[in-house]
Amino acid sequence: AAFLSLLFPGLGHAYGGAYGRALAWAAPAILAIALLAGLLTRMNQYELLGYAAANLGFIFVLNVILLVYRAAAIVDAWRVVSYVNAFEASGGGRLGRPRVPARPIPVAGLLAVLLVMSAAHVAVAQYDLKLSSLVGCVFDDSGTASCGSDNGDGTDASATAGASSEPTIAPTVIGSVGTDLPSATATPPPDLTKPFNILLIGSDQRPKDNTYNTDTMIVVSVDPRSHQVAMFSLPRDMVDIPLPPGPAQNVFGPVYRGKINGFLRDNLGRSDLWPGSKKRTGYTALKAILGNLYGIDVRYYVEVNFTGFKQVVDALGGVSINVQVPVVDDDYPIGGGNKGRVYIPAGHQHMDGAEALVYARSRHGSNDFDRASRQQKVLISLREQVDPAAMLPKLDELINALENAVQTDIPVGLLPQLLNVASGVDTKEIRSFVFAPPLYGREITSGDPRGYVIEPNIQRMRKAVAEAFTSDPTAEAQREALAEEHARVWLLNGSGISGQAGSIAAYLQTQGIDASSPTGSAGRLPAKTKIVIYNGAETKDPATVAYLAKLFGVTPTTATDPTVLVDIIVTTSRSTPTLTPPPGG
Repeated sequence: AAFLSLLFPGLGHAYGGAYGRALAWAAPAILAIALLAGLLTRMNQYELLGYAAANLGFIFVLNVILLVYRAAAIVDAWRVVSYVNAFEASGGGRLGRPRVPARPIPVAGLLAVLLVMSAAHVAVAQYDLKLSSLVGCVFDDSGTASCGSDNGDGTDASATAGASSEPTIAPTVIGSVGTDLPSATATPPPDLTKPFNILLIGSDQRPKDNTYNTDTMIVVSVDPRSHQVAMFSLPRDMVDIPLPPGPAQNVFGPVYRGKINGFLRDNLGRSDLWPGSKKRTGYTALKAILGNLYGIDVRYYVEVNFTGFKQVVDALGGVSINVQVPVVDDDYPIGGGNKGRVYIPAGHQHMDGAEALVYARSRHGSNDFDRASRQQKVLISLREQVDPAAMLPKLDELINALENAVQTDIPVGLLPQLLNVASGVDTKEIRSFVFAPPLYGREITSGDPRGYVIEPNIQRMRKAVAEAFTSDPTAEAQREALAEEHARVWLLNGSGISGQAGSIAAYLQTQGIDASSPTGSAGRLPAKTKIVIYNGAETKDPATVAYLAKLFGVTPTTATDPTVLVDIIVTTSRSTPTLTPPPGG
């Protein structure tokens, strides 16, 4: 009877013939199961997971109540059937009052059943406490949690280890440019039925090297109504980003002259510049400057450090990625100041945490812009492959990895809504933007004291963000493909029409091509547009060559001339179509 009540409250009573009592004990369990079934039909597994994470305290109390309820049902079933046995042994009471003997074997059996039942509830309680600790550390919207390595003043030890190895640019003090410090009063939670934005940060924290840089900065914009998602990656070497109005302008000037990957570090603990706790000022600053750059409200952030990223991927069982271009890097940092060669072939690859980190971080064999695209691909692949049910066997490993790797200021109460929105996103339709030159900025490779830097085209970035959900994703993909080739194109005016070559060059720049129009005439006026590809650039820049051939409707020719310092020269004619950059382009 006790064992049957372990399986389901009331079964033991029914076995003993006490059907009314069986129904009384079973009724609460049946109602609870019906309620849970109703919830399951209304929510998907991600939303249910979010509610569980947001209500771990309630689950703990419920688990204790369920433990007491099941223990009482088991003991009562044992007592009822013991009494029934004693009643039958007394001849139905004819031989005197039924007496229930305290025999050791039945008592031991009862205790064994209670122990088995309690073990499951104790395990649930242990995981509940672990998850509560994890949630308290990861979802730290107040900025007061003390988890992992902490200085004791609310700032992370690894974050404040020291200055970066990047060149340091002295702040420009220009007087009272800023306004009063924004109010630290908590803003109301966002309406998640409307578009919202979250900043994803990948941080390189190496205290021994005095390094803390945010080398990955991706703003994810979500439209819950259409389930559309856009991802905006900003290169870490972007400089001269305008600051929002506020006291930070008194320190840095109207723009931040350093590389943007050091902005968070330079604002750590600056509660005089940004609202909130000391631990959160750097993140508040980065959200504010990127929100100002893009012209949107970046409400929350999620940070993953690179070391913890490996642990998370391993805990999830790895990640499968379709590698479209092989990754070759002869100078990949392998620790201790040493470098080694890494190679990831093209094709479908299943990667563990270390391999996925190499894929996401390698840049010496390509560039930061290709790396940004790979980072977005890793995130999308993880989103496609994460299965809550498959995570349960590795829950301990995953908890430890997340506690060391992730932190966010998203209130845990928003988690159910966020996961519900995320579950409806079609990853095949995510729109990816990498704000790389020449389309979204200008590279400066020498002559700047800051080293290699990128000056932003702010107007073009804001336009891309504003039109992210209305623009043609195929056209955007083409622009990024052209920009990645970095083909250098000259437009020579062979038509005699004033400003024609300059206008076409400006148009090509909006399409992702590094085009310019040098002064001077093309000499003899050609009858039709000419495209000449120099020094084998047709192999290096196939997408650009194909695009220009289709755009002007002519077949390019090739030439070899070491004195020509560009890849392609286009000579216009009177038959060349009129092309002008779009407004705001």
